[in-house]
Amino acid sequence: MKKALLSSTAFALAFGMAGTAHAQDDTDGAEEGAVDEDVILVTATRRAEDVQDIPIAVTAVSPVQLERQGVVNVQEITQVSPSFSTSNAQTSSGSVVLRIRGVGTTSNNIGFESAVGIFVDGAYQSRPGVALSEFVDVERVEVLRGPQGTLFGRNTSAGALNITNVRPDLSEFGGFVNGTYGNRDLLSLQGAINVPLVQDTLALRVTGAYRERDGFVTIVDGAGNRVGESNGSDQYLLRGQLGWETEGGIRGRIIADYAESKAPFGAAIEVLQSPVETAGLFAAVGLGATGGMAVPGTTTNPFDNAAAEASIDNLTATANFEPVTSSEQWGITGEIEIPLGENADLIYIGSYREYDSFERYDSDFSGIDVFNVDAGIVGIETMTHELRVQGDAMDGKLNWLVGAYYSEEDIAQQVDFSLGQDYGELIGALFFAPTGGAFGANPLTVLSGGVDPAGVTNTNLYTQNSKSWSVFTHNTFNITDSLALTIGLRYSDESKDGSFAQGANNNPLCPAILASIGAGNVPAALVNNVFGTGCFAFTAPADLPQAAVFPLPRTFNSSFEDNELIYTGKVSYAFADPVNVYASFTHGYKSGGFNLDSTAAAGGADPRFASETVDAYEIGLKARFLDRAVTLNIAAFREEFQNFQVLEFTGAQFTTFNVPKANSTGVEIETVVRPSDNLTINSGVTYTRARYPQDCAGTQTSLNVVSLCGNSLTNAPEIVAIMGATYEKDLGNYLDFFLSGQIRFEDDRRTSTQAIDPASLANPVLVPFDVQDSNTKINLRAGIGAQDDIWAVEVFATNLTNQITRGVTFNTVLRSGSRSAFPQEPRSYGVTLRSKF
Repeated sequence: MKKALLSSTAFALAFGMAGTAHAQDDTDGAEEGAVDEDVILVTATRRAEDVQDIPIAVTAVSPVQLERQGVVNVQEITQVSPSFSTSNAQTSSGSVVLRIRGVGTTSNNIGFESAVGIFVDGAYQSRPGVALSEFVDVERVEVLRGPQGTLFGRNTSAGALNITNVRPDLSEFGGFVNGTYGNRDLLSLQGAINVPLVQDTLALRVTGAYRERDGFVTIVDGAGNRVGESNGSDQYLLRGQLGWETEGGIRGRIIADYAESKAPFGAAIEVLQSPVETAGLFAAVGLGATGGMAVPGTTTNPFDNAAAEASIDNLTATANFEPVTSSEQWGITGEIEIPLGENADLIYIGSYREYDSFERYDSDFSGIDVFNVDAGIVGIETMTHELRVQGDAMDGKLNWLVGAYYSEEDIAQQVDFSLGQDYGELIGALFFAPTGGAFGANPLTVLSGGVDPAGVTNTNLYTQNSKSWSVFTHNTFNITDSLALTIGLRYSDESKDGSFAQGANNNPLCPAILASIGAGNVPAALVNNVFGTGCFAFTAPADLPQAAVFPLPRTFNSSFEDNELIYTGKVSYAFADPVNVYASFTHGYKSGGFNLDSTAAAGGADPRFASETVDAYEIGLKARFLDRAVTLNIAAFREEFQNFQVLEFTGAQFTTFNVPKANSTGVEIETVVRPSDNLTINSGVTYTRARYPQDCAGTQTSLNVVSLCGNSLTNAPEIVAIMGATYEKDLGNYLDFFLSGQIRFEDDRRTSTQAIDPASLANPVLVPFDVQDSNTKINLRAGIGAQDDIWAVEVFATNLTNQITRGVTFNTVLRSGSRSAFPQEPRSYGVTLRSKF
């Protein structure tokens, strides 16, 4: 609460000043329809400008586009931007990965920052999971491609999402309400009301949304009995804005929001059985027939990806219990814009946010009781302050901007683990004869002198406290009426403190196993297996005398400091009013930090990972033809990453490392064609080769790094293409209707970090079921309503042909040779009623 008080005090001080930003006047005009309908104004340059005039590759999406393509949150922007992709694993807070041009942070670790930054109403959201609230009352979404840093408050190495909500209208009372019902008992309500409190001076806008839907994954136990569901929706959002503008020109707003979500999420579906399952050893020791397969008997051919997709077509996962997932957050954002004379403005944006989540799930994703996360608790507090002064000089030839940024982030995570009733029997089936051989069904109990693994519990505690400050400038000089030069600089300083400690640890098994090994009571051939499973890394006591031995956990409390100069240079030339070309170079940066995992310091390892940098080159063309009936944007790019940050789950631990080199090279084409006033056709294609080069390891010899060289980045298809069309027509003097459709194609893509088994470099063997086959998804929507928007009825279908695809594939916990996957959204359909007033 101390930070909340500091942040609120800063807001109060700022709001006591005088003026408004003239740079936003054009935005007002756009909202009131005062500009050409072909002109799309964006604030990607921190100024309201026509998207066709700025030397940045950016996709701008209007609220109408969001509605007609069924984009309800950040993760579904893939439907309108071919260069953007997303994936998620079992946790809502730390496993959401956003990618632009094939580049993202492969992470299931709350210590990682996103390579794609999210800014909502100018305020940075420190983790993608924090920004998963529903899109409602949104004015515009901008997808900025390539590293950002000299304009936005936080450095991002791959790109940024700039989300702007509708501001309060100071002059008119109004609002809207939408209601949707669909398959899987979808119920969605959205609405907003705008109330001028003092005409043309002060207004209140209140927005709300509620969404509930059954999960698309059914959870069954080992006997096939239904125990719950996963991957549904149960959430709501409330947002209030107080906006004002004075006669002296002050303009500002305070935004407060609160959101909750509590739908079960994160079920994984096994797509490849391990030998212990296919040999029937589960059944031999009484552990059930399948142990996790959605469809028993699925092929084990690692090249047969179609079979893997067929195995999740049932969308049935196996677990002992339904996962529990809940989160709540609240935040306040303050914004003020102040004119400093005729040609300059001062702009301040500050924010404070608290995010808390709770998760509980069957971590071995099987019908046997092996290993559980009993509680995963995350708390994130973030405070940001950004101050900019910007304007123009030299009769408008120079547009200049200088600013400063400061942020603090505190992360606290608690994870409670436990070993289940079947843990000892599973270890016996994995590493011993089906019945444990000479050591019985539960060899760990025998070899430890009578300690049963069942009931072992452990609590791991992680923290990361971050402070960041920077100063930056971004300036465009119009050398002639056609030629412009842009120079941007940013100096950024990062400092972090990270720690791992253990709370209550009830694990008599590990010390007993170590004592037994030390006394020579474990056969030499079994020592490694007995040690690794008896002292399972997630539940073993930390800092035992043998803690120098991997993988026993070691606590740590360490610091990380870094600084970087980020810079960009752009040159643009307007051949004629509708044709612009540009070339740019940007040196970008993303901070390093801590691997917040119990094994991060195991064996004396350094729990820190290095910062990531990128040198990005881009040339582009933006043009309008045929009296603006055709818009064509082309960008060619190459991005060269150094110390690329990677996190990998091996099946027993999370490891982090930096790959010396990674590259993303490609071409993006976006077009909008309007053959008539009634028909609009949009299309886009992105060709990207996002890969680790053959020499990616540099001087490193680690198998984890070397095995990546020559392979593509995770979830980075070479070709993604979208094409859509909307036909609109008035029916008489009262009704209008529309028909909209879109097709999205994506090429094959890898769905896990490792493409090649690190142990098989001499004779490379593909990791089973790594590649998601190419696929095409179709969305349709049609509607009819009153021309004054008093009412409208729409029907829709997304993923019409029900293409079942995987977002992330991983090594299943404690079942060597098993692979599991997190499925993506299947077919959805329903009807929506809309009304404006």
